[in-house]
Amino acid sequence: MARVLNALGADEGLTRYVGGAVRDDLLGLKVSDVDLATKIRPEDVMTRLQTARIKAVPTGIDHGTITAVSDGHAVEITSLRRDVSTDGRRATVAFTDDWQEDAARRDFTINALSADPVTGELFDYFGGLEDLEARRVRFIGDPLARIAEDHLRILRFFRFHARFGSGEPDAAAVDACAARANDLMALSRERIADEILKLLGMADPAPTVGVMLQRGILKPVLPEIAPESLCDLEALLDSERSARVAPDPLRRLAALLPRDPALAEDIAARLRFSNKAKKRLSCAASTDLSSSPQALAYRVGSDCAIDRLLLAGQSADAAAIAGWKAPRLPIGGGELIARGLKEGPIVARTLRTIEDRWVADGFPAGEDFDRIVSDSLAGA
Repeated sequence: MARVLNALGADEGLTRYVGGAVRDDLLGLKVSDVDLATKIRPEDVMTRLQTARIKAVPTGIDHGTITAVSDGHAVEITSLRRDVSTDGRRATVAFTDDWQEDAARRDFTINALSADPVTGELFDYFGGLEDLEARRVRFIGDPLARIAEDHLRILRFFRFHARFGSGEPDAAAVDACAARANDLMALSRERIADEILKLLGMADPAPTVGVMLQRGILKPVLPEIAPESLCDLEALLDSERSARVAPDPLRRLAALLPRDPALAEDIAARLRFSNKAKKRLSCAASTDLSSSPQALAYRVGSDCAIDRLLLAGQSADAAAIAGWKAPRLPIGGGELIARGLKEGPIVARTLRTIEDRWVADGFPAGEDFDRIVSDSLAGA
């Protein structure tokens, strides 16, 4: 980091720490990603880094962003800029040397803080420090105008409130988000899904989700989620805590949706989920708990079995299989043939019979398993 800061004139006041790194450091949280803002124009940033023999990647150079890779660490550097025009999804920018003008284009006051890397001096143009202390998430300026610039800020507001806020969310912000909720339909489903899953991954998203459902924030993009489904989410959170099972955003999304595997799969496809995530959401939506927890985990996988059990309020059963590894069927088709079974479809049928009994009997081994095999061969 020191090499990057030196190359970008931090000792001359040309470059600062900005955004989440400053916010998280002030809150005593672990800082994972460090972002820099600089008065230096993008092309000159590239030149300075290359002169210092630091790898420079023009990840978003048209919008002023360069990624520096130094000592194995990637640092995102963005030249100070102002918005010339926006359409709710992307912005046309012009570069500036005014720190406050650059800060003004950020979304929330707590994200507009910057710090001098040499002196540690903090710069707060919009009351971010006071909001941070009050655990309040607040738009910079007029919330309606900020949402018009970037519609995703609707979902970001609620995610940031769930993570950093305390008490009721800012009323003006909630009113603006509710008024502009239909704007979410203009966004890509991938961006919507990413924000929703990040929100649901928070320690306790229920109060925030409750406000969103009450004000109809999700209705334009997820009309299947009914306000009363908040009770199901709250019950799931209790089950997760009781079972001491790690939170999972897909499981929490399943709690908000009707228990309909086909519908869950359709929603997952609409949100452009991966095939793995689509299968899991659909599996979690099933209410089939007709077998033992271990048998269920063997048939549908541990993740899905835990999802179903927790969604059904069976936290003790979910805890019992949380660290359970499904055994492998201790026999194969070749051994059945060696024991006298003729080759052909009968081998697969007999294996299924053996497996079904083995699972139903609780995965026995030794003589008990041998009896299952012998009985199955006799009946083949």
